Amino acid sequence: MMSENESNPNEFTVQGFSDLPHLQFPLFITFLSVYLIIIFSNLLIFTSIVLFSHLHTPMYIFLCNLSVIDISYSSTILPKLLAMLLTQCKSISFLECFIQVYFFMCFACTEVLLLAAMAYDRYVAICHPLHYSILMNPKHCARLVLAVWVMGLLDPVAHAILIANFSYCRSHHIDHFFCDLTPLLKLTCSDTFTIEIWNYIDGALLTVSAFILTLISYVFIISTILNIQSASVRHKAFSTCASHMTCIIIYYGTMICLYMRPTSMYSPGEDKFFALLYIILIPMLNPLLYTLKNKDFKNVFKKINKTLFGSELYFKDVQ
Repeated sequence: MMSENESNPNEFTVQGFSDLPHLQFPLFITFLSVYLIIIFSNLLIFTSIVLFSHLHTPMYIFLCNLSVIDISYSSTILPKLLAMLLTQCKSISFLECFIQVYFFMCFACTEVLLLAAMAYDRYVAICHPLHYSILMNPKHCARLVLAVWVMGLLDPVAHAILIANFSYCRSHHIDHFFCDLTPLLKLTCSDTFTIEIWNYIDGALLTVSAFILTLISYVFIISTILNIQSASVRHKAFSTCASHMTCIIIYYGTMICLYMRPTSMYSPGEDKFFALLYIILIPMLNPLLYTLKNKDFKNVFKKINKTLFGSELYFKDVQ
């Protein structure tokens, strides 16, 4: 019979990228560079929105929160991964592992809800522009943001409690580069039926509901834009939501590939690939998607550049 310590380990070992021993240091440099880009770019957006009062509108308040989420869930995974690549120490404590699981799921849920709130904001702005200041007043916007964070923080609690009380007797080796739900379920000898059913119910209630709300918002948005007679106005209206649509397609595409399938279909190689897209690509792309063609941010960056360097030369060609 397996002892208590063997079935409930003090620590796990994480596979990481051990199958590529000659690439450990190049991977460390790559992930460190990407992490610094994520932190810097999202902090720049966050700071710009906080400091410049003309950006204190619902759209930018939601974007400010998106930057916080992107920094947070990347910081849940990448610092530990960087430490593993640098030191070659692959162990992670039981407590640290489940804290990582909880916060990763927490920020993922929060982002799903925030993207739905942002879609609703674009729906009101494009389909009901005359009522925008009433429907998206500061109090309403604050309530939406608060609801997003509260639901995001509470939703993964049941998952975290269930998996923390499982017995891990098959192995203590996680075939992934961080503690994620599916790899942990592959290690347990406990019955996973309850948590898998809960995962699908929760996915239907939260993720699918948020996706349907987002989809409905964009059906009305696209229908309204197509009915606009002026080509320039139509292009301007579409450009205000194009970045958000791109973000949604990438986000939901990777999420569906990662989590909307049975544990029996788990493939370590595929999961690592999609997890990298989810953890690295999305937080790195979001700042570019939302600022590259945004006139307000271009003007803010001009002011920052002029303040720091006394010149607007860098932005002269960006109109």
